[in-house]
Amino acid sequence: MLDWRELKILCHSCTRCGLCETRHNVVFGVGKENADILLVGEGPGEQEDLTGEPFVGPAGKLLDDMLTIIDLDRNSNCYIANIVKCRPPKNRDPLETEQEACIPYLRNQVALIRPKILICLGRIAAQRLIDPDFRITKQHGQWVEKNGVWMCAIYHPSALLRDVKKRPETFEDLLSIRKKIQELGIPL
Repeated sequence: MLDWRELKILCHSCTRCGLCETRHNVVFGVGKENADILLVGEGPGEQEDLTGEPFVGPAGKLLDDMLTIIDLDRNSNCYIANIVKCRPPKNRDPLETEQEACIPYLRNQVALIRPKILICLGRIAAQRLIDPDFRITKQHGQWVEKNGVWMCAIYHPSALLRDVKKRPETFEDLLSIRKKIQELGIPL
């Protein structure tokens, strides 16, 4: 396992898949490096690619608002990363080969952070980390424990921008996350 510095250097010079050819920036992750709560999305979008930080566009603003509801903040008590660290062209879903090339970086991040709770933001992250057959419309907000880490998935903030009818369900999921944080005695 690499330490944070070594991992960042390796990740920022990565050429394991074709996404490196079109990226502006590697989007490594942001937040408290020993957080009890880790949020994982699928991959960077245009704004993230330009800035090098995950969830900074409209979806990022919505995510920050969602986190505020449950007393989380990307700078103080959680960590945010993605399955792939470079933007897929035109924000398409990351290909299986791209995910395979990048997943060792996320695994190393998880090993360094050692979260108690992992929240998948959207279908792609949930299928990669919880269950390949995960159905976000049916299984969002449901908890599973894997290797001592409590995991659930919620709708991706971009999906909530496209379909506001999903927001009440997501609010309930956020309340469930807050309840799990309290049950585990995680200080915020």
